[in-house]
Amino acid sequence: MQQSKGRPRTAGAGQESTAERLGGHAQEPTEDAGHLRYDDPWYDALASGWGESAGAGEPAPAVIPAARREAESGGAAADAYVEVQRSVAFQEVRRRYRRFVVPAFVAFFAWYVVYVVTATTAPGLMARPVAGAVNVGMAAGLGQFATTFLLTWAYARHARLRRDRAALELRWDTQELARGVNGGAS
Repeated sequence: MQQSKGRPRTAGAGQESTAERLGGHAQEPTEDAGHLRYDDPWYDALASGWGESAGAGEPAPAVIPAARREAESGGAAADAYVEVQRSVAFQEVRRRYRRFVVPAFVAFFAWYVVYVVTATTAPGLMARPVAGAVNVGMAAGLGQFATTFLLTWAYARHARLRRDRAALELRWDTQELARGVNGGAS
């Protein structure tokens, strides 16, 4: 039962009011219908620094020293990333990634296209029963799901065994180069 919030209760004090029957949403009385009232104590409060002026009606200019430092050394930091990208270790990580992803994508996409084309052009083949009510189409559809999970597992395993350690080492090298370029500031 809702609280009255200081309003007097109407007849039938033990019964459910109209507002309670409507899930707590009551229509506003006609005298207050055009006036919106917010009971939120934070509604009129300004956040610190929002809408406040810094003197003669002008907002204070925002000066961010870290952003200025980045702008000054942005070209030098970009050179550090380009240097890492050109390194033999980075190229090796990219080569290992491509050697797994390209064949896996081609194989999975071909399997999917074969499934879709067969389902649309050879409905008789897809309707052949395999075991009970399960037909070739249902088995191939479930095979799509199984292949997706198998491919996800194989990708995660390949990344863990063949690329993650080298990529982490590259990340540390990149951060050290960027710190050196920025004069030790991070």
